[in-house]
Amino acid sequence: MAITRVLALAIGALLVLGGCAPVGDTPDATVEDTSTTPLPVLETYTGISVVEDLAFGSAADDTLLDVCLPENTDPVTVSGTASAAVSAPRPVVMSIHGGSWRQGDKAGIYWRSVCEWLASEGFVGVSVNYRLAPENTFPAAIDDVRAAVRWLRDDEQAERFNIDPDRIGAFGGSAGGNLAALLGLEGTGDLTDGSRVAAVVDLSGPVDLTTNGFALGGVEPGFRSIQLDYLGCASYADCPQAEAASPLYFVDPSDPPVFVAHSTNEIIPQEQSDALVSALREAGVPTTYITVDGAMHSIAMLDDDLRSRIIAFLHENLVLENP
Repeated sequence: MAITRVLALAIGALLVLGGCAPVGDTPDATVEDTSTTPLPVLETYTGISVVEDLAFGSAADDTLLDVCLPENTDPVTVSGTASAAVSAPRPVVMSIHGGSWRQGDKAGIYWRSVCEWLASEGFVGVSVNYRLAPENTFPAAIDDVRAAVRWLRDDEQAERFNIDPDRIGAFGGSAGGNLAALLGLEGTGDLTDGSRVAAVVDLSGPVDLTTNGFALGGVEPGFRSIQLDYLGCASYADCPQAEAASPLYFVDPSDPPVFVAHSTNEIIPQEQSDALVSALREAGVPTTYITVDGAMHSIAMLDDDLRSRIIAFLHENLVLENP
C-alpha cells in the first residue's frame, strides 16, 4: 500500500514539473490501455469494513448507500450505531455507478471493489444508489446524489463515520460520470456547503445531452434514445431538461478541481470529454485530463497506472496527509 501511495505522489509531482499546464482539450497524458478484461480485475482489500444499506433521504425508501471504512479504522458502537474510531476526521469519496442511468448497483462486485479500493487509500469510501430510468426520469438521479452528499455532511454521520464534511469528493463512471460532473459543476459558492463537493473524478461521462452534443463525436442513435428515456422526453424538439442534465453548461470559475479520463475509441465519444475539459480550463478550473488508448469504457480503464493518477489527484485536492 505504501508503495502505491509513493508512486501516486511521484506521478503527481511529474505532472506538475513536466512543463506548462495543458490548455484547451490537450490531454495531460495519453496512456496505454493495459486492461485485459471488460471490467477491472477484482482485488481483495483486507481489513476494509463495509456498512451496508443505509438510508440517506432519497425519495425512494429502497434507495440506499454503503460506507467503506479504511483498514486502520476500528468500528465501535456509540449510541447503538457503528462509528469509526480514528484520531482525525477523514475525507470522503463517493462513487456513483454507471449503467446508462437505468441499471447498475452500488453493491455490484465491480463497484463494491471501487468503494473498497478508495477506502484502502485512506478515504471513507461511499457507494450510492440512485433512482433509475425510465421509471424515474431526470432529475430523480441527481436529486438522490445531492441528498447523499447532504446526508454525509450532517453532523450525525460525520461523527458516526469520522468524516470531515469539508472534504467530500465525487467519483463516477459513464452515467455515474455524468452525475459526478453535474454534482460538482452545478451551483456556485463554497465547496463545503450543501451538496457541493471539493473534487470530481469523471470517467467516460457524457456531458452534453442536448442536440449540440450530437456533433461531439457523433452520439449513436441508440444512445440518443437512452438519453431521452432518462430525460423523460418524447423527442429532443421539446426537451429543456436536456441542458439541465448536461454538466457542460454549468462550468464556472467556482467549480472544484476535476479529473477526466476517457478512452480514445469507446462508446461515449472522446469529444464529449474534450469539450468539458476545454470549458473547464477556459474558466480557470484546475483540470487533469488523461486519455487512454483503446476502447475500454468507464471503470474498465482502471489499470494500475490510471488508479495511481486518480489517487494522486484525490490526495492533493482532498488534502489527505499520512493516510
